[in-house]
Amino acid sequence: MIILITGASHTGKTVLAQRLLEKYKYPYLSIDHLKMGLIRSGYTELSVEEDDKLTEYLWPIVREMIKTAIENKQNLIIEGCYIPFDWTNDFTKEYLDDIRYYCLVMSENYIKNHFDSIKKYANTVESRINDEWCTLESVLEENARFFTSAKRYHANIVFIDDSYEIDIDLK
Repeated sequence: MIILITGASHTGKTVLAQRLLEKYKYPYLSIDHLKMGLIRSGYTELSVEEDDKLTEYLWPIVREMIKTAIENKQNLIIEGCYIPFDWTNDFTKEYLDDIRYYCLVMSENYIKNHFDSIKKYANTVESRINDEWCTLESVLEENARFFTSAKRYHANIVFIDDSYEIDIDLK
């Protein structure tokens, strides 16, 4: 089974992937690691600020990794914001049967009431070198954008509203 986890920055994609790894022993791939490897190695001239272009660049690679894992009957969790909302168009039914997709979205209420915690726990699994760009306004805007797109594409939304209690049952 392939588990895709996407969402705005700071929604806990990596934390959820880590929890699922510990619970189910499924390995996970952070698309951010792939991105940084390609940027640092010079295999792309894109920068970390070019989200839409990075999605176009990274998705074909990730898509084919997903197909390979399914063909080899391997479980894999893939997390990152570089999964296009129309991702299902790239797979036949045989592949789609083995893919579960979750889009993490924080409500406006949750963000406003827990912004200090969102910032505090940003480094739970990975170290963010420079997180100054993350403001209340940017988190609100990005979550609203993800929510609108996720609804438009009838995505499986994991809505974080009252508390940050996410558990996905894969069995």
